[in-house]
Order: sequence, then C-alpha cells, then structure tokens
Amino acid sequence: MTIIVRPALLEDAPEMVSLINAIIAQGGTTAHQTAFDDNRMIGHYLAPKLIISCQVAHEGDALLGFQSVKWPSSDSRPKDWGIIATFVKDGQQGKGVGSALFLATRNEATLAGVAAIDATIRADNFAGLAFYEKMGFREDGRLKDVSLTDGTKVDRIQKALSL
Repeated sequence: MTIIVRPALLEDAPEMVSLINAIIAQGGTTAHQTAFDDNRMIGHYLAPKLIISCQVAHEGDALLGFQSVKWPSSDSRPKDWGIIATFVKDGQQGKGVGSALFLATRNEATLAGVAAIDATIRADNFAGLAFYEKMGFREDGRLKDVSLTDGTKVDRIQKALSL
C-alpha cells in the first residue's frame, strides 16, 4: 500500500464529505451526528478561521482519510494548543493511514508554533483511543456524560501530546 499525504484542497470536499458521512452513519466513533455537505466541510475542516493544517491521504485516486488540526475556539485548552481530528475510511484502519497523516500534521503544527495537541475522543471509540495512544498522546482529562444530539451520554477522554 502506497499512501500519499498532501494538504487538502477545496476540491477534496466532496470526497471528504462522503468519507465522514459514512463514518457518521455507521455511528459510535465520532461526536458528529449530523451529515456534512461541501459547505460545512469547508467551514469546519478545510478552511475554518482557526485552521493550522488539513491533510488528506490517498492511494491512487482513492481517498483513505483526512486529518485536521486547528487552534482552539474556546477556553477548553490553552491558546497555543492545536485541536486534532482524524477520519479514516472504513476498512482502512490499522493500515498506516492515520500514522502517515499524523507525520504531516505534526510537522505543520510544529512549524505553526503549536505547544501541544489535544485529541478529545469518545470513550467508546476504542480504535481512536488506541491510535492516539500509539502516536504518543496521553490521557490528561475526562469530560463526563457529554450528551450527543440523540440524548445519549458518553464520556470523552482528553489526550494531549506536547510538541
């Protein structure tokens, strides 16, 4: 498997939407519960006001995943921290896609002067928790009983990695 990672472009939005919407529909691994469209993808991951980096991973023409890091929009983390989100296509987990994305993301975050990166993950997302642990993130907090839009309550584990 040859994974190519590059900065995401606006024209990647439709493929990114398809990938994230499949993850949302499957349920259980993302806090997102509302489907994305191109405009929401651009505003949330590709070109939000506080973006540091958004990377995509491809094999040939197939989008395998994407990863975004942006400055915090609230006081939940220090202002010099980055907030990361990673999405890998179903069936591609555990094949190095997330690791390849993280190499590029970590480099961009370091260049931007990010002091640490936050990954806040649903406590029931065991694969996501394991991925970030493998990348060197360590638990440093827990948000208890966070309500999803359907009323389900789930803890979120805060992991951090100092750069």
